[in-house]
Amino acid sequence: MSEVKSITDKIKVFRDERDWMQFHDPKNMAVSIILEASELLEHFQWKTTEEVEKYAQQNLAEIRDEIADIALYLFELADNLGINLMSAMEEKLRKNELKYPVEKAKGKHTKYDKL
Repeated sequence: MSEVKSITDKIKVFRDERDWMQFHDPKNMAVSIILEASELLEHFQWKTTEEVEKYAQQNLAEIRDEIADIALYLFELADNLGINLMSAMEEKLRKNELKYPVEKAKGKHTKYDKL
């Protein structure tokens, strides 16, 4: 069994034991991902690059939890919609390779349509 399937199964057991599927429609799952991403961002708000590096080292457990919250919702949303997350990510990487060819994008943060 893949690690993705294993963790997705654990997420579904956790959810189903609490009868929460009724709340886990795509809109609410997407909102939850954004809320958790905002909680992650809060750790870095108003800090300089140097402050972020030090803060991240000192608060890694809290940051790790926020990242995990995002992933839990993301994995469940993908499963609920019948999306194979690994395949979707591999396909998106292939698309990004075409949009951002190394010879044009290397070392640049420019959006693909402006390269």
